[in-house]
Amino acid sequence: MSKKPLLAGISLLVLQRLLELAHSRRNERRLRARGAVERGREHYPFMVALHGLWLLSTLAEGLLRGRPAGLRRGPLALYLLAQPLRYWVISSLGEYWSTRILVVPGAKLVRRGPYRYLKHPNYLVVVAEIATLPLVFGARTTALVFSALNAVLLAVRIREEERALEELAEPEGTG
Repeated sequence: MSKKPLLAGISLLVLQRLLELAHSRRNERRLRARGAVERGREHYPFMVALHGLWLLSTLAEGLLRGRPAGLRRGPLALYLLAQPLRYWVISSLGEYWSTRILVVPGAKLVRRGPYRYLKHPNYLVVVAEIATLPLVFGARTTALVFSALNAVLLAVRIREEERALEELAEPEGTG
């Protein structure tokens, strides 16, 4: 397999993430101006590192693997199916979407979009991406190692996010 699909795939994902980070930072400034409180600041650098290293590991394992192979269509299909859910999450959260845990005291919990069905749909997307993207390029070790690391990190993050929402937000329909 040519290395072009791997390089193109990682490049597109990096561009996607950079655009999302810019959007997140705009939302963060607005939320902080409204009195948002940040929780989970301690684990945030680990989350950033995990995602950056996941991309680098996918690239390295994909480049260093000794045998040529084509793209794995099954994992690619799963990865691509997760993307509409990612943007449904971002759209549903609107100005509240951020890569950080920021909660405006007294704000109502979002219960529209995928949040009608799942408590943390964004993390479902992240789990799918971390597991499937490396497999698209035959990077099985990266998929396994980073899925395990992500599970540990998500356990911490979800616990912190739940605590923050319980302390600071109101259920929709109250107030």
